[in-house]
Order: sequence, then structure tokens, then C-alpha cells
Amino acid sequence: MRQIIALIKKDLILEWRQRYAINGILLHAVSSTFVVYLSVKMLNAASWNAVYWLVLLFASVSAVGKSFIAESSGRQLYYYTIVDAKSIIISKLIYNAWLTALISLLCLLTYSIFLGFPVQHIGIYLLIVALGAIGFSSTFTLLAAIAGKSANGGLLMPVLSFPIIIPLLLVAIKASKKAVDGIDVSLIAKDLLVLGALNILIVVMAYVLFPFLWKD
Repeated sequence: MRQIIALIKKDLILEWRQRYAINGILLHAVSSTFVVYLSVKMLNAASWNAVYWLVLLFASVSAVGKSFIAESSGRQLYYYTIVDAKSIIISKLIYNAWLTALISLLCLLTYSIFLGFPVQHIGIYLLIVALGAIGFSSTFTLLAAIAGKSANGGLLMPVLSFPIIIPLLLVAIKASKKAVDGIDVSLIAKDLLVLGALNILIVVMAYVLFPFLWKD
């Protein structure tokens, strides 16, 4: 636990020192929303929801994709000698989940300012956004670890991520659309369980597979 906390603090300190990274991600999210607003002005509820998830998807790739790709081989070797591989992946999962959740809320805020907020079940919608953000961050963290072992990790990351993220994205869009329309919560419960199960599966896969990647 001490190793995990220390690694999370390290990531926070590095992010604070290099604020251009998070600022660039937030600028991407805001500018994407503004471009949508200039292009269409008005969206129906279904389109509003779908476009929001696409904006969040690309913002998440930018935020989480640098998790391991930005780490130099010398720094990774240093981590290998002082901390356990499982501590590294857990700390990355926690940190990226927090970062993606923050970006998702900021995207939703700017999105609502420009394009309105037609959601009927606000609490359920926020829960779906949180589960989707955790799913995005977990998936991209694992794939960033895999892409980081390649010489062209920056190019490999999008190629690996988008085919894998599609099922999670479709479930999130389907569930959130029901929350936007105000459908009974009991009809959304199944989608919430699927989202939760996908998140657990991805986290377990990352926890089990990362030590083998780390040894390479």
C-alpha cells in the first residue's frame, strides 16, 4: 500500500510540474465541444448523448495514452528495481481513473453550457459516466502498457485501443441514452451491471497480465 500511495503521489507531482499536459487535454475537450456547437448548434437527445461519449473517448485516449509511453526505459528500469509490478499497475489504474473522471465531468460541464443538458435521470447519468470513465481509463492503461513495449507506441496505442473499446462504448451509450430519456431505473440496471462487469474484467486482466509485461 505504501508503494501504491508513493507512486500516485509521484504521478501527481509530475502532472503538476508539467501542467501543459493536462491543460492540453482540457483544451482538446473544450475545443471539441465548441466545434460541435459551431457545427450543429442544436442536437436531439440521442445525438447529444452519442457526441458527448465520442468527445470523452478521444479526451481519454489523450489523457491515459501517455501512462507508460512517456516513461523512459531508464526510469522503468529504476522502478523495476525498487517496487513491485502489481503496485505500479494498481497506482496507474487509480491515478488514470481519477484523471479520466475529472476530465469527463469537465467535458460534461462545458458540453452542457454550449449544447444544453437534456438528461432526465441526472444521478443515474453521472453514475454511468463514472463507470464509463473508469472503463476507458482501465482499458487505455493496459493498452498503454502493451504499446509502451513497442518502438512506435504512440502509433500502436490507437490501433490497439479502438477495436477493444467499442463494446464498452456501445454499452455506455445505450445505458446513458435511457437515462437521458427518463426510462425507469429498473430497465437501466442490466446495463449498469454489464458496465460494472466489464470494468472488473479489465482491471483483473491488467492486474494479472502486467507483471508478465513488466518482466520483458
